Amino acid sequence: MSINSIDHGEITDIKGKYEIADEVVTDITQCQKRTEARRRIEAMREIRESGLTLSEARDLGLIH
Repeated sequence: MSINSIDHGEITDIKGKYEIADEVVTDITQCQKRTEARRRIEAMREIRESGLTLSEARDLGLIH
């Protein structure tokens, strides 16, 4: 396919229908939420493995 055979009007129409910036922000937010949840789960596992109770972990500042 040659660059001269591309219909630039069609490309412009498609570009107007799809905004990458909006989707990127959504993906970052979802990724951050997943990461935070994963960190909380790992923290809870470590607390459980150490033998601490939840109240002891809160007193030590390990969880909020």
